[in-house]
Amino acid sequence: MSPRHFLTLMDLSSDELKQVLTRASELKKMHREGTQYQPLKNRVLAMIFEKSSTRTRVSFEAGMAQFGGHAIFLSSRDSQLGRGEPIEDSARVISSMVDAVMIRTFEHSKIAAFAANSSVPVINALTDDFHPCQLLADMQTYQEHRGSIEGKKVVWVGDGNNMCHSYINAAELLNFNLVIACPVGYEPNQQLVDKYAHRVAVLNNAQDAVKNADLVVTDVFASMGQEDEQEKRLQDFHSFQVNKALMSLANQDALFMHCLPAHRGEEVTTDVIDHPDSVVWDEAENRLHAQKALLEFLLC
Repeated sequence: MSPRHFLTLMDLSSDELKQVLTRASELKKMHREGTQYQPLKNRVLAMIFEKSSTRTRVSFEAGMAQFGGHAIFLSSRDSQLGRGEPIEDSARVISSMVDAVMIRTFEHSKIAAFAANSSVPVINALTDDFHPCQLLADMQTYQEHRGSIEGKKVVWVGDGNNMCHSYINAAELLNFNLVIACPVGYEPNQQLVDKYAHRVAVLNNAQDAVKNADLVVTDVFASMGQEDEQEKRLQDFHSFQVNKALMSLANQDALFMHCLPAHRGEEVTTDVIDHPDSVVWDEAENRLHAQKALLEFLLC
């Protein structure tokens, strides 16, 4: 039987996604109560990083340890992936020795090729096109603070990047309305927007987009690999900063989220990210619990 992979949110059905989110909160409660639960005892997760990471590495490694398993860290310097071995060959070899593989890389085609040749589940821990693990944490966080996100208005402010693409997928699976606010020339993948046009609207004005929002989300203006565009992007995105004035246009109980790391004073102001009601830190912690729920779903 072919393994279940998690390359985008669309690898789960709507019901499966809701199941994982509910389970994530259950696992969080168990963890805080000190309940020992080790369903992955003696199981091994290979973690392949071609992009640097803080939250992704810590959350997956800690999650495997808490589940009684083990995680192996491999950077591009530590494996043949960075030295010319075909991805297909690496996939066959690595998957024959471990129980699951987590990959954080650049081209989405690379993780797709790996998964096609893997005998165990492959998890997308970020590519240039999608970041589904972060969406698990974001959706868990919204559900814990505000209940169901169905029918709500979610506004993405900033670059039409991998996070934005995963929010489009989440809108379809969880039945919410997504408005994307980005400068001209920085819109998300048009094919994805067209496919889910019944869920998604794209505007080029942040103020218009954020009105009556239930959730406002942003990310850095220049992602990893775009550092040479930093100055131009700061100019192009100057009117897309999430600040108190912008948040005042959203609903009074609207939440703000950011996948971190944040460039304070650029895409978000300090008074927004550090507001007493900020859920950014819950969102970050929930990477641990959501990914544990995902690992359990794929491996148990």
